[in-house]
Amino acid sequence: MELSVKAVKKMAAEAARNEVLYRTLTDAGDRFVALREGGFRELADPEGLRARGRAVKERCLANMPGLLRLLEKRVTDRGGIVHWAKDASTARGIILDLVSRYGIKTVVKGKSMMTEEIALNQALVEKGIEVWETDLGEFIVQLAGEIPSHIIAPAIHMNKEEVARLFCDKLGVPYTENPEELTMVARRVLREKFLGADMGITGGNMVVAETGTLALFENEGNIRMSTSLPKVHVALIGIEKVVETWDDFSVLMTLLSRSAAGQKMPTYLSLITGPRMSDEQDGPEAFHLVLLDNGRSDILGDQVLRDSLFCLRCGACLNVCPVYKRIGGHSYGWVYSGPIGILLDSELLPPGSARDLAFACTLCGGCAEVCPVLIDHPKMILDFRRRLAEDPMWKGRQVLSRVLPMKLYSRLSVRPVFFRIAGFLARGLQAIMAPSGEWRWLPGPFAEWGARRKIPRFKRPFSRRWTALKASFEKTQRPGR
Repeated sequence: MELSVKAVKKMAAEAARNEVLYRTLTDAGDRFVALREGGFRELADPEGLRARGRAVKERCLANMPGLLRLLEKRVTDRGGIVHWAKDASTARGIILDLVSRYGIKTVVKGKSMMTEEIALNQALVEKGIEVWETDLGEFIVQLAGEIPSHIIAPAIHMNKEEVARLFCDKLGVPYTENPEELTMVARRVLREKFLGADMGITGGNMVVAETGTLALFENEGNIRMSTSLPKVHVALIGIEKVVETWDDFSVLMTLLSRSAAGQKMPTYLSLITGPRMSDEQDGPEAFHLVLLDNGRSDILGDQVLRDSLFCLRCGACLNVCPVYKRIGGHSYGWVYSGPIGILLDSELLPPGSARDLAFACTLCGGCAEVCPVLIDHPKMILDFRRRLAEDPMWKGRQVLSRVLPMKLYSRLSVRPVFFRIAGFLARGLQAIMAPSGEWRWLPGPFAEWGARRKIPRFKRPFSRRWTALKASFEKTQRPGR
């Protein structure tokens, strides 16, 4: 897939003007932030745990080839079948072959960003397969014909009124804004689908190599029905999700649960090791594990960008990101959004497809502060910008809108006399172009930059105001004041 730069810019511009979306995302993000902070306060040494989590990911990624071979052996020993997919097309082909082999007509899916990454639903529908998302948020965006807007909360961008209208239009039920009633509507529809499904497809939060066990985290319970009721279970995971031991799993589970929703552990934790055994009552007759590379091996070899593979998909970086809260997940143009989305989209999509996303960041550093495994998102985003600046094709098209203004400012900022002259001219220009105090437009290459920002008024330079400020300060410090 290749992003349309023009389309992404248009979506971002429209979303930036949507105040309802901004309030919805801000309120939801603030709740997630509060839950995360509460969850980490309960830990004796949260920073020590984050460092341990990072060390686990570093060690497991360094030993990935051996861990993947061990995982394949353990899954095979328990009756499962492992498939290797080098890219999205291969992964879709593997799953479509399984659908054909088992004569599948209906598929129920647990929440999975990986299936979104390979556009699996569309491929299944084109083959005449009935596909149903069973996570409530995913169910909502499926009915709306959208992709998820958030890593852990797919429908975070929609308020209850929008969901009520959607259910009324698509499911033919009476209009209601009551969240409990809306949930029961979804439950009634999906319960029928669970009972009639031939195949369940899920992702996976982690997979433990030493036992070949797939771990699935959720708060609704739908994944358990997707993995136990159908006769075939297919799990699709990225190769970076493999961990070596149960001790590794314990550290990362604690970090992921608390970082995502402030929980000690997920409400539902499913641990799946192969298909149903002869002495077991629940589980599928066949279990298939699809291990997807899709560019991850190349990322692993990049000393700067490899840290993006540490991501646990907790969504914490999205919740604190001022850009994400302003424009929402769909404005990023692909499956992953927010700070980690800038990185993953730029790495996993064809070169140059997501070039503008590197500039959808204020570099405030909030994402790095909350990351459970200490990913330094701003550092990597800056590296993307550096690589773009060195790309001759990019440089030629962006010199006026991005490079020239920054070069001009850098030259002025180290030359006090010229800097004061520029400030004087700017204040004069302001009197003509913004007499009311609000800039309506900027000329030439600055137009795009100014169209999406509230530009502050130019004031007298600090050096000119310092004498009065200093005198005022000294006056307040006199004895008796």
